[in-house]
Amino acid sequence: MTQLNQPLGGNEMPRFGGPATFMRLPAQDGADGLDACFVGIPMDIGTSNRPGTRLGPRQIRDESRMLRPFNMATRAAPFETLQVADVGDVPINTFDLKKSVAIIAQHFSGLLGSGAVPLTMGGDHTLTWPILRAMKDRHGPVALVHVDAHADINDTMFGETVAHGCPFRRAWEDGCLIDDKVFQIGLRGTGYAPEDFDWGRERGWTVVQAEECWYRSLAPLMKRVRDRVGDAPVYLSFDIDSLDPAFAPGTGTVEPGGLSTWQALEIVRGMAGLNLVGGDLVEVSPPYDPSGNTALIGANLLFEMLCVLTARPG
Repeated sequence: MTQLNQPLGGNEMPRFGGPATFMRLPAQDGADGLDACFVGIPMDIGTSNRPGTRLGPRQIRDESRMLRPFNMATRAAPFETLQVADVGDVPINTFDLKKSVAIIAQHFSGLLGSGAVPLTMGGDHTLTWPILRAMKDRHGPVALVHVDAHADINDTMFGETVAHGCPFRRAWEDGCLIDDKVFQIGLRGTGYAPEDFDWGRERGWTVVQAEECWYRSLAPLMKRVRDRVGDAPVYLSFDIDSLDPAFAPGTGTVEPGGLSTWQALEIVRGMAGLNLVGGDLVEVSPPYDPSGNTALIGANLLFEMLCVLTARPG
């Protein structure tokens, strides 16, 4: 019988010691034999404002040392049924964003070919486009739950088609998405024109602006998501700037009036029962996160994604 990997416990080694992996899990080269894997993409060359997300994966891993293996709220115990490891970082080309996109797509094709579900630590949001390309090659077009302050559907930024404001436009053009099963949650702030948010609506996407979420539980919204997505493969992309900067200031493009941490948990936990084929947590920028709380929230949301995998159908 295969022994399942376990996070290093706090009674075996003080929380401030041990390996610098996600939840202090064993490290592994590649995803062979794994049900799920944590992977980092240390990249910020696609950012348009404050930099620093290249340091995000390392800081998320560091803050994840406080996580314990049992989810007290959902009663999920992922390490009792899933083989999980930290498979390190994608070796991006930090001087060439377009080459990095190709490297990411190829790297994730390998991870998916092993049958593992990748849970990704970003890194700026550009990275989701090549991941979705790899997802399409593996699963066909996928449903999408995109949690963000920004729609990220720009055609260009400074004349470039590859940037952290463009990934979902590019993914749509590549046929990666099932249009009537795309949800964008938490969009807000100022823009240039109504098309900033309406472009997705015109393609059949469900766009839920942050104001619709104020003072509310998001459990009813997530029921709508589950009913619409059904048994389709679904990808979860969670930009930490979807949260109000009172909760998560350590990011590059902050917008006031965002989601709360408990709404974030409702969204991720609300994915339980769906065919989650991957997820990412992006845009954590440690230089603007002096307390470490933004990375800590990110680590917790990634653990919640892992817990969702224990409720996958089949």
